Amino acid sequence: MPFQKVRANKVSAIVAEQVVQAIKDGVYAVGSRLPSESELAQATGVSRASVREALSALQAVGLIEAKSGSGNYVRKSPTQEDEADVPLLLESEAGCLEVMEARETLEPRVAALVAAKATPATVRTLSHAIEEMRAEIAGGDFSSYFQADKRFHLALVAAAENRLISAALVPLIATMDQGLYREFTRRYYLRTAQDLEDVVDLHDRLVRAVKAKDPEAAAAAMSEHWRRMRETSGE
Repeated sequence: MPFQKVRANKVSAIVAEQVVQAIKDGVYAVGSRLPSESELAQATGVSRASVREALSALQAVGLIEAKSGSGNYVRKSPTQEDEADVPLLLESEAGCLEVMEARETLEPRVAALVAAKATPATVRTLSHAIEEMRAEIAGGDFSSYFQADKRFHLALVAAAENRLISAALVPLIATMDQGLYREFTRRYYLRTAQDLEDVVDLHDRLVRAVKAKDPEAAAAAMSEHWRRMRETSGE
């Protein structure tokens, strides 16, 4: 049949496709530096956050690499498989930016609810998750750290003891397993061991608020976590 599957025109996917085409056309050779995020945002007329999402996908499939303090560089010439994988990755996984926006809206109030009804068992469970996060930082295993972080947020939702809250938030937290979300977070929010420590300290602050049964402090700690995440996203 003379038809092709129609994909949604997600902004970050269009940006990624343009970068791939520019590499194919020889505008940017292997080893050369790509324009900065702000330059790409201006040239394409989209937000820096969308550019960052596009670049994260390009790095996830190995087309570009980020060099600290220098920028993004072309790692290899795109194959037909790469060209198909990049938009598929962006369009098949939940958008990083929308996930962050949803979780920033919902999780602070959940933290407040948990603090209001906290039990010693809840505090122990959350504290154990934090211990796991710190252990993974010490071991330098980002993937395992991410799993511990995910367990913390799932435990917080479970402690709310509300099936509707679980139904809304568990699928959002599950996106932490997606390659694009991890790449995005790793590149912009958790770049160094100190970044990881700072994030765990915020989680620890939340647990202390839960233990003190202080809903406002618990919500403030979670809000701060997502505020920092949003700022690093470029929004």
